[in-house]
Amino acid sequence: MRITIFGLTVSSSWGNGHATLWRGLTRALAAQGHAVTFVERDVPWYAEHRDVTQLPGGDLFLYTDWQQVLTERRRLLDADVVIVTSYCPDAVAATRLAEQDSQALRLFYDLDTPVTLARLAAGEIIDYLPPEGLGGFDLVLSYTGGPALAALEQQLGARATAPLYGHVDPDAHRPVVADRLFAGDLSYLGTYAADRQPALAELFVAPAAAMPDARFVLGGSRYPAEFPWRPNIWFMDHVAPPDHPAFFASSRLTLNVTRTDMAAMGWCPSGRLFEAAACGTAIVSDWWDGLDAFFTPGEGILIARDRADVLSALTMDRDEVARIAARARDRVLAQHSSAARAAELVRLIEGVTSSASRSVDA
Repeated sequence: MRITIFGLTVSSSWGNGHATLWRGLTRALAAQGHAVTFVERDVPWYAEHRDVTQLPGGDLFLYTDWQQVLTERRRLLDADVVIVTSYCPDAVAATRLAEQDSQALRLFYDLDTPVTLARLAAGEIIDYLPPEGLGGFDLVLSYTGGPALAALEQQLGARATAPLYGHVDPDAHRPVVADRLFAGDLSYLGTYAADRQPALAELFVAPAAAMPDARFVLGGSRYPAEFPWRPNIWFMDHVAPPDHPAFFASSRLTLNVTRTDMAAMGWCPSGRLFEAAACGTAIVSDWWDGLDAFFTPGEGILIARDRADVLSALTMDRDEVARIAARARDRVLAQHSSAARAAELVRLIEGVTSSASRSVDA
């Protein structure tokens, strides 16, 4: 199968979670015999922080002007499937191009569905959505499951929807020897987001204040100077993907905090959850509906609703913490690897193709 993706970025992991997901999925699709071309606008802020110039298992097409895409349209659209994603800067143009010049199956993949729906409810113009909605796509995939799927159908006219959750490449995320640079009692890895700040203050900053002799490690970009730093919080600006295993493996526990819109809608497992678990690190996470479909609370993940829950986790027996981490790793490798998700994507595509064939025959 030949797949062309018009997306935000795969070449730079700076300030976004899309890149790591696409790298794992592309590598897995290639290993399963499929060919992937990722089409990405070459913007300055990602070019300055580019950590991939050749796509593992695929072809990376960088362009600075849409005319370059038009010039290469025959090659780019010579595909079985064209996928357009949320936050792709030229999503509408890519959709129109696929409609006009390709016989490929057309998919839309919203990796930010709760944000999309919240902006829609606020009456905002969403530049990655066609004005007429999503009814022109053969299948709409969502990084968020549960009620988000019905909302995409009812509010944006999607004809068929399916969840395609996050995943992890176990070759890239695996247990490694701890690194003193990242050593800590509790770590948190994530780009700064204002809507995530209250939960981060409660579940990370407040425990740091309550345990001044413990070491808290925070990694991520775009953190403002007015962030409520504590003397025992160590900060690293943008931890590159190759350093993620050491970052996770070097802390006793790692924290997951979900963005407000995503937590409110539920069924939104962050890629960081799967990455940390694959690295053999026990996770403390905020709660959202559907979390227990991916990890068993108390057995494969620890739930924190307030600072007291985090402090309790930090005083748990180390052997029990290790057992929780091991159970989470086993489950992620069995159900949430990039290879498993790539196979799931192929099954979904084949299902749409089969349905279309039956419709034509009828």
